[in-house]
Amino acid sequence: MNEHRYRWRNRQLREHVAVVDGHVLPTIVLTNATYLNVYMKRWMQAHIWIYEDRIVYVGDKLPEQNDTTEFVDCSDQYLVPGYIEPHVHPFQLYNPHRLAQYASQTGTTTLINDNLVLLFLLETKKAFSLLEDLNELPVSLYWWSRFDSQSALQDEDTFIKEEQVLQWLDHDAVLQGGELTSWPSVLKDDDRVLHWMQETKRARKPVEGHFPGASVKTLTKMKLLGTDGDHEAMTGEEVFNRLSLGYSVALRYSSIRPDLPKIIQEMHELGIDRYDDMMMTTDGSTPSFYEQGIMDRCIEIALENGIPDVEAYSMASYNAAKYFGMEHRIGSIGPGRVAHINFLNAKDEPTPHSVIARGKWVKRDGESVDGNESFDWDEHEMGPLQFDWEMEDKDFQFSLPLGLEMVNDVILKPYPVQVELASNEVSTEDEAFLMLVDRDGEWKVNTMLKGFTTSLGGLVSSYSNTGDFVLIGKRKQDMKLAFQRMKELGGGIVLAHEGEIIYELPLPIAGMMSDEPMDRLMEQEKELKRIVAEHGFPFDDPVYTLLFLSSTHLPFIRITPKGIMDVKKKEVLFPAIMR
Repeated sequence: MNEHRYRWRNRQLREHVAVVDGHVLPTIVLTNATYLNVYMKRWMQAHIWIYEDRIVYVGDKLPEQNDTTEFVDCSDQYLVPGYIEPHVHPFQLYNPHRLAQYASQTGTTTLINDNLVLLFLLETKKAFSLLEDLNELPVSLYWWSRFDSQSALQDEDTFIKEEQVLQWLDHDAVLQGGELTSWPSVLKDDDRVLHWMQETKRARKPVEGHFPGASVKTLTKMKLLGTDGDHEAMTGEEVFNRLSLGYSVALRYSSIRPDLPKIIQEMHELGIDRYDDMMMTTDGSTPSFYEQGIMDRCIEIALENGIPDVEAYSMASYNAAKYFGMEHRIGSIGPGRVAHINFLNAKDEPTPHSVIARGKWVKRDGESVDGNESFDWDEHEMGPLQFDWEMEDKDFQFSLPLGLEMVNDVILKPYPVQVELASNEVSTEDEAFLMLVDRDGEWKVNTMLKGFTTSLGGLVSSYSNTGDFVLIGKRKQDMKLAFQRMKELGGGIVLAHEGEIIYELPLPIAGMMSDEPMDRLMEQEKELKRIVAEHGFPFDDPVYTLLFLSSTHLPFIRITPKGIMDVKKKEVLFPAIMR
């Protein structure tokens, strides 16, 4: 069966009905189950019949005992719908396949994924082929359709074409348009994106906003232009404002914005006690943040902060399914739904001991069931990076009078550069050389970065928002050494210091992603954090620093493929130069 929005074929539907009539045997029967009925908003008792990948019956009847059906006694357990992560960035060092494997073990059986990296790396037809092959997982993977690059590209006008956007919006795996990081341009005069927003509405799919700190007036305008949801509320008041205007709100608990406990407390203070239009998200957190769980951890926080259990589980399942117009397929335990079911020891313990995804056991009594198979990325032209150019000494010439100063992990402000730039190393305590270099070796942007390190010789990363190369360091020779090692690896994050390679994280999937299982990748990321912290990194999330250096949806200044850019004015202050 083709998972996405497609219906089951007529023959399959007849088989499903025949199961209820006793003419065909169910695959699995969950007996004596106490389960969450999201429609009645109460815990109920029933026997649950599963046939292949679908729940076909929930009620008080049992089929005759037989040797074909698997009967599972669920007494003293609590069954809830498989969790839905509505806002996933599946390329944060991990890849969609490994993330989905890991997510299923904590009960998240549906992920709604950002397609931005696929727009950078693959033609549309090849991207759709990848989507189909990823669909072989028991986890349900759906996607967004992006309208902008989230940076300033040299070929911005050709990066996303009309035909490409419409093809993505028409795909049955695509559930929404957005997220809308280019909303200031839409408010001003960007009729191209506004047109795509309207095409999204025509397809009966929601438009996801990205409105950090937006006023009620701005939220009202964007509602008029067609936006349906937003995940950027950082206070209870911002949640209140969005709900009051008819937005669906995803409450965030992420590695750079772990706001969920505070938001819930402030919501209670404002008297918010209706949760039907709320979801929760981890918003593309970095790997080690997920050691504590994914949606199960969000539910746990909701329960700890006074949200009723029925509402907390619905926020992580049915509410998201309803928002995306998919409640007929996912988000509940009921006849006709895909068999995504979590088995809990207690109502207040949202991490499941067992998980069924699309009718298959993926976790049983605390143990993974065949959960570590690999995926052939080479088949989809997403193998290791291969390029035939080198970084030369002349590339390491710095002359810009304006640098970037870190305010936190992701916010940058401009500062006047006063250090001597002709030398081979930076003598001041917290300044370093910074370069963004085209993946194809055609252009570069050289400036200074203040606040990243006090001593690290060189860091090179093929992981970035645009897929171009980031180089940071106190010494040019260490930067060059790290670059050469990154090239040998076929992509990755490499640290060099005093002429030696001191750390490497291979990213063999297009230079952007690891293919290690999540637990191994978590350890690798923690080691990266430890080393950069030893060299003076004062914040918490260096991976997001590398990702967002070129992201123009954040203030105040960015290093982009076009050059150093003033985000608010949308002006290139110092253009990129050809190599």
